[in-house]
Amino acid sequence: MIQNKSIRILAIAPLSRGLGYAVMEGPDKLVACGNKAILRDKNAKALAWVNRFIQFYQPDVLVLPNVTAADTRRAMRIKTLHRKIVAWAGKQPLNVRLVSVTQVRTQLLGATKGTKFAVARTLAEKFPTELETRLPPKRRPWMSEDPRMDIFDAVGLAVAFWPKNK
Repeated sequence: MIQNKSIRILAIAPLSRGLGYAVMEGPDKLVACGNKAILRDKNAKALAWVNRFIQFYQPDVLVLPNVTAADTRRAMRIKTLHRKIVAWAGKQPLNVRLVSVTQVRTQLLGATKGTKFAVARTLAEKFPTELETRLPPKRRPWMSEDPRMDIFDAVGLAVAFWPKNK
């Protein structure tokens, strides 16, 4: 069994604009988080970026979204990138864990239904120093999703990872 207090995880949320990421040590310590926009040759550059980030932070576990879950819709490019990240990580000395959107919502909202904004607001309350200023305004139907939501996707994956190992 993995000890929660002594491991470092890297959560990556591959999205159409690039990547959201979060690094945690234990269930309550957010070490780093952010997003990386990738404009051209997205899959190759995203893989290179993930490689550099893993080399820098030396995580024990890589947490990714479960892109094959019934509650998830992802473009084929994102699914391909996901498969490449999982294959590459399998050759490294780290564990790979997949977390579904339902697991994130259940952990953070206590229900399987809810909005991305509700999840983001809950995370901003849990980590006010790191996330409160990054919380975008609530999205209206005519608005595109704010790029900062990538950060909350990754932090949500990281937070949802911990209860599975208690």
